[in-house]
Amino acid sequence: MALDFEKMGGLIPAIIQDAGTKNVLMLGFMNPEAYEKTLETKKVTFFSRTKQRLWTKGETSGNYLNVVSIDEDCDHDTLLIKVNPVGPVCHTGTATCFNDDNSYGIQFLSFLQDFIDKRHKDMPEGSYTTSLFESGINRIAQKVGEEALETVIEATNGTNGRLVYEAADMLYHLIVLLSEKGLRIEDLAQALYNRHNKKKEDYDKNCGL
Repeated sequence: MALDFEKMGGLIPAIIQDAGTKNVLMLGFMNPEAYEKTLETKKVTFFSRTKQRLWTKGETSGNYLNVVSIDEDCDHDTLLIKVNPVGPVCHTGTATCFNDDNSYGIQFLSFLQDFIDKRHKDMPEGSYTTSLFESGINRIAQKVGEEALETVIEATNGTNGRLVYEAADMLYHLIVLLSEKGLRIEDLAQALYNRHNKKKEDYDKNCGL
């Protein structure tokens, strides 16, 4: 179904989201020409309502919004555009137009999972991750156990800095293991979410809520 530009007099809102951090960066508007230019150049182009012309974000600053994907909403009158931003997005110099710092948080685990899954698919030579996949499931599982032991040692006899370092190693190798088994880190998050909700439901039930 074609995009509906008529509801807003020839324009549709375009929500710009960082493809990595998932943070909303800004909101702009597109007319059909801006939309087509965005598709053609893979750089987000808006229609400026004040200047009444097309403008490609970053055309003067170099802070382009490189398109990763474009999705329509259910009414075909709004776009969600996921991008890889180059530099700050807001004209004030901030990372987003909503004063967020746009840094990676827990979302980086999904990014890392995607990266490791791609390594699993492409198996590039010279990659440590490739060598793990080539070593087989038993060796990968063994590495998770080794890193878990090192994490425990740092937790009981080491520093916080070393604990974080070893725990990060353990988590990386765990994600490799999940990828080898056709699973993802989000599967663990879902399991924890389900347990959390079940405990909450049991608590509410026992308290007569």
